[in-house]
Parts: sequence; C-alpha cells; structure tokens
Amino acid sequence: MTLDYRFERDCRTPYSEAYVIAQADELVGRIDLHFTTNLVNGTLCVGENMTAEEIRELIDIIDEELVLPSDIPREDFIVSVYQGREAGVFSDEEFDDDDDD
Repeated sequence: MTLDYRFERDCRTPYSEAYVIAQADELVGRIDLHFTTNLVNGTLCVGENMTAEEIRELIDIIDEELVLPSDIPREDFIVSVYQGREAGVFSDEEFDDDDDD
C-alpha cells in the first residue's frame, strides 16, 4: 500500500532542510534532515497513530523524494523517530506578547 505524502519545506540552510509532512489535508509529521560529508541524519516526528510499517514506508519515501535527489553522496541515512502528539509551537514573539500583559 503506497501512501500519498506531500512535503512542504519549512526552512533550509546550506547543510539542512526541514519539512512538514501532510497526507491529504492533514499534517502527519515533520522531518529535519542534516547533510554531512558522508551521511544524512534525519529526525522524524510523527503522530501516535502511525504503525511501524507506515513509518518505515514514510522513511523510504523521504529517502526517495528528499534525500537521494539532493545529489549529496552518502554512505548511510540514519533516522531517529519520535512518535507522539504535538504540544505546541513556541516563538519569541509569543513570549513577548505575554510580557505585555
């Protein structure tokens, strides 16, 4: 079973990229990729309801669609997976607004 995922770049630096992962109209996760001279490290955060098989398939899709096309030679693609729920998104701007109260 192939799942249709869409990757929307959130940010990019010379050696890293971050994407939010959507399926249909629902956000299902985030992947941060860090490119070194001989390997790619990824941090994948997904929801609590994803199965191990779905996570493995998602990693394969990330490799095919985001890592391999980067044309950076690599010996390995290492992915740390975190599974749970989003607790929020925090920024300096939010904390500055709290100080005004």
